Amino acid sequence: MPAMMTLFTLPCAGASSVMYLRWRNRMPSWVQLVPVELPGRGRRLHEAPERNLDALAALLCNELGPQLPESYAIFGHSMGALLEYRIAHGLRTRSAPLPVALAVSACVAPSLQDWKRYADKTTQASLVAELRKQNGTPEEVFESPELLAMTLDLLGADYRACASFRYQRLLPLPLPIHVFGGREDEIHSDKLDAWREESTVGTSVDWLDGGHFFLRRNEDAFLSVLVKRLAERRTKSSNRPNATFSSA
Repeated sequence: MPAMMTLFTLPCAGASSVMYLRWRNRMPSWVQLVPVELPGRGRRLHEAPERNLDALAALLCNELGPQLPESYAIFGHSMGALLEYRIAHGLRTRSAPLPVALAVSACVAPSLQDWKRYADKTTQASLVAELRKQNGTPEEVFESPELLAMTLDLLGADYRACASFRYQRLLPLPLPIHVFGGREDEIHSDKLDAWREESTVGTSVDWLDGGHFFLRRNEDAFLSVLVKRLAERRTKSSNRPNATFSSA
């Protein structure tokens, strides 16, 4: 029987786990998709959004740690990719089982993150302009004052979390990192290639047509490449025990 793999997915800033629900019918049978809900959205709407990225990563480490399966990977888009990077390091510090791979999408490498880019997005106008520029928000949101207000509140909180990030040079992770970028995105190749510094095993970089939300605009091609990368890890991890790594 083919080895199963769980794929935890983390949303981008201002979004919820809903952004990945349609993938459930598009993944192969050996992938179990588990969209992770962050505080302040979806079933966790009653919780206040976390405005500190490290605190959010620690919270998710504590929640995911006891239920980690034998074989799993983590995918995150934009803020979600930066968050999964912190989660992976947090799991290593806890000597928890590490993922077989990280898949990071549309996210500048940690060593080149510019927190000031997020810190100056504090007004409604600046947040709306950011949503327009990224071209990933349905027009219905802009046409509904209630939906727009909720989206901007959440986006503002998430941007404050991103602005809290400060890079610390840690030991590279003993797992592969698969990087995805959009050819029309403002994140250029040097800012994605720098993810190579964060892995001792190896890093792949795949480019797809589209801007910051290429994974929506070019979903078929993106999912095909993502599944291909996960299949590579499934093959290579099927013969190994579920290892744990210390931070030493």
